Amino acid sequence: MTQLTGILPALVTPFDKNDQVNFDELGKIIEHQLKAGVKGFVPLGSTGEYYALTNEERRQILKFVKETAGDAMLIAGANGSCTREVIEQVGQAVDAGYNNLLIAPPYYALPNQSELLAHYQAILSTFEHINVVLYNYPIRTNVEVGFEVLDVLADHPRVIGIKESSGDLVRAMQITGRYTNNFGLSCGSDDQALDFFLWGASSWICGPANCFVEKTVEIFNRATAGDLAGAQAVMRKIFPVMQNLESGKFVQKVKYGAELAGFKVGAARMPLLPLTEAEKTQFRQVYEAAMA
Repeated sequence: MTQLTGILPALVTPFDKNDQVNFDELGKIIEHQLKAGVKGFVPLGSTGEYYALTNEERRQILKFVKETAGDAMLIAGANGSCTREVIEQVGQAVDAGYNNLLIAPPYYALPNQSELLAHYQAILSTFEHINVVLYNYPIRTNVEVGFEVLDVLADHPRVIGIKESSGDLVRAMQITGRYTNNFGLSCGSDDQALDFFLWGASSWICGPANCFVEKTVEIFNRATAGDLAGAQAVMRKIFPVMQNLESGKFVQKVKYGAELAGFKVGAARMPLLPLTEAEKTQFRQVYEAAMA
């Protein structure tokens, strides 16, 4: 079974001054993160504003990341409001050379658990050679990937993991306890990353890696090597930034953090609006303190 391991940045999508995808800057971000020691990339996630991209832009980004990332593990976000749309997005990713997909519940439709299970099974049966990473992010989809679904999919050889972004650490502990031999747990609650590693998570699909990738890699490396005090010291230093990110306007703040890290990623697309000057000042203060 394919294993999820290490830091897997949820890539931002840089835009230039004309609001076009800035591929030159995306390439710089990928190269920088590879040098820092990440294990792979997740394009077209929520941090990458997949919902605000045209389908042609999605195809171009998938192609570019595939060509730029070398041998790194790649997991493409493939999401939509119904099963038909998600299957189309998965097919597009497969055509671009991806066989690992990160798939959340369909938003807006609000499927119950049996309907959500049928949704995932339809995707897996349509594509016989893909691996699926389940994505539990109920604050965005208003639907939880519940244990009723996980129990059935636990023995599926091509369900390789779950990105857990519920913010419920107890649930993360239950996942590692119930499915240790079935699939991997990936941290999707950035401020709880160290706790996730203590409870058996093997990877971190990480938006903040766009802001301070070296710190996230160091936390993972120290935690998995048994240097918990060292990992805690790094996490303690960046925790105020994590708290700020989790307090709201996550995408805008990650992109501003990437700007502070030296990358020209541009603003988030509407309906998200730019940070206010006060919000920038507050974020910059905690960011600079963490980087000092």
